[in-house]
Amino acid sequence: MIVFLKQIAIEGPGTMGDFFKNAGFKTRIIDLEAGESLPASLEDIESVVVLGGPMNVYEEQKHPFLADENLFIQKVIEAEIPFMGICLGSQLLAKACDAKVTKAPEKEVGFYDVALTEEGTCDPLFKGLEPNLKVFQWHEDAFNIPKQARHLAQSERCHHQAFRVGKNAYGLQFHVEVKRDIIESWIKEYWKIEDAEQDQKAQDILGDYDKMKTKFNTAADILYNNFLDIVKESQ
Repeated sequence: MIVFLKQIAIEGPGTMGDFFKNAGFKTRIIDLEAGESLPASLEDIESVVVLGGPMNVYEEQKHPFLADENLFIQKVIEAEIPFMGICLGSQLLAKACDAKVTKAPEKEVGFYDVALTEEGTCDPLFKGLEPNLKVFQWHEDAFNIPKQARHLAQSERCHHQAFRVGKNAYGLQFHVEVKRDIIESWIKEYWKIEDAEQDQKAQDILGDYDKMKTKFNTAADILYNNFLDIVKESQ
C-alpha cells in the first residue's frame, strides 16, 4: 500500500496518485488537517509520500499534527520504507533529520529550472532524465541538506532542491505531481487579493503549463517509474 499524507485539502497526490493506482497499487490518502490519524503500524506500507502545504514545519502549535508527523517520518526512515517528500514534505524530511528549515532567499511560484548535481545524475530516482529539469514551484521556505544526506538537485534562486537520506528517502522542494486544476485551485486559495500584476502572473503560469504539459508529465512519469523500481527493490 502507498500512503499519501495530505496537509491541506487542495494539495493532493495529483498525477503521482494516478500513477500508482494505474500500476495496481492500493493507495490511501490520510488528510491530516481534517484530523485523520496516522497509521498505527508500518506493516503493509510499501511507500510513504508526504505532500505539500502552506504551513511551516515549525508551526506545531498552530498545526498539532505536524509533531506526530515528524515522529512518523522518523520511523519510516528508520524502517527504510521508500519515502518521498514533496515541497513541505521535503522540508519535513529535512526537519526529521535534524536539518534547519528557514525562509528561502527568494519566494518561488511558477515554473523554474533546476539542475541535477553530479550525484543527482547518478541517482536512481533521476535515471533517464535530463540534467536540467523544468519543475513547478510554490514555496517560500527552504531546507538545509541533512548531514547524512546526498544533495541531488539545485537552482540559482534556491540552492537546495532535492536530497536523499539513506538508500530510499527523498526530498523534492519542487512539484512534479501538479495538474492544471491543482494549480488553478492554489491560485484561487493562496492569491485571494485582486491584483492586476498577480492576475497576469497567474495567467502566465497557466499558459506555461499548457505549453509544457506533455514534456512536464513525461518527465514526471519517468521519475515515478524510477521511484516504483526503488519501491519494488525494497520489498
